[in-house]
Amino acid sequence: MRNRRPAQCGKSTIFNALTAAKAQAANYPFCTIDPNVGIVEVPDPRLDRITQFVKPNRTVPTTMEFIDIAGLVAGASKGEGLGNQFLGHIRSTDAICHVVRCFDDPNVIHVAGGVNPLNDIDVINTELMLADLDTVEKRYAKVEKAAKVTADSKVKAEAAGLYKLLEALRAGKPARVVEFTEEERAAVRELQLITAKPVLYVANVDEDGLKNGNEWVRAVEKRAAEENSEVVSICGAMEAEIALLEPAERGDFLKELGLTEPGLNRLIHHAYHLLGLITYFTAGVQEVRAWTIHHGDKAPQAAGVIHSDFERGFIKADCYHCEHLFEFGSEQVVKEKGLLRSEGKEYVVKDGDILFFKFNV
Repeated sequence: MRNRRPAQCGKSTIFNALTAAKAQAANYPFCTIDPNVGIVEVPDPRLDRITQFVKPNRTVPTTMEFIDIAGLVAGASKGEGLGNQFLGHIRSTDAICHVVRCFDDPNVIHVAGGVNPLNDIDVINTELMLADLDTVEKRYAKVEKAAKVTADSKVKAEAAGLYKLLEALRAGKPARVVEFTEEERAAVRELQLITAKPVLYVANVDEDGLKNGNEWVRAVEKRAAEENSEVVSICGAMEAEIALLEPAERGDFLKELGLTEPGLNRLIHHAYHLLGLITYFTAGVQEVRAWTIHHGDKAPQAAGVIHSDFERGFIKADCYHCEHLFEFGSEQVVKEKGLLRSEGKEYVVKDGDILFFKFNV
């Protein structure tokens, strides 16, 4: 039997397990001061299956970057705690994974004195909204005057968008829930507002909470639904334990828990989805590789992820879906079935496509 350990304190423990980066994780507030950066592989069983059929010299998964940022307390927008550093670091991210404590353990300190995930969420959200409100108010003071004396549609659109943001932020609502026209959205995008970023709430639970849920998780799920955000439950202590095991031992460990994959895989997949990302593949004898693009990207943009020359000199992409390879067993049969297509510059790449680019520079 494995050694059962108490649930750990939160985000740095999960970050360590996620990235194997060994970020400092301790049982006291503000343990994390400088941000820790980790590059993680995106688990994708399709990549392994493509490798089985193609038998390349090497296989390369796609990756994501996670950043472990210092915690936040009330007053951060005015510089309390590590507020200024936190706000500066978080502006550079594409999305926010907000780890909230949803377990009770008297041996693990809580900065606010007790477990209350909604209060924790409110502290963070309030400080982020106050920081955004300060940004929007300063910008609106300049744009409002200009909008009154100009016929420029872009200036007027920015003023209208900023006013919507002011109303929402003053009402305690994040920028991501504001509905803009396309012109308004383009005009306010350069503000890079923190609360405009998509959010994934990571409910850090104990083992019982992972199996059965608990009242704290249900409260977080309700709040997330109101914000159009997502929730994934993770047992930080368990994931830390799994990370210490040899790969060959992890299967038995998960089977004992009644799980098919580590919770961190679900976290990565949720984050991937949150950012609107999809995966396509290139496959040949030398290499099978997964590539990350945004949903809706066209073939030249997908080619540009490999090299800018591929996008600049794009001619066409030969394409078939990985499911066709799985069904028929070889690229040759896929061709014989007429499923290998040539696609041009307007082709929107689909998740799971296998692409072969032709270009001329």
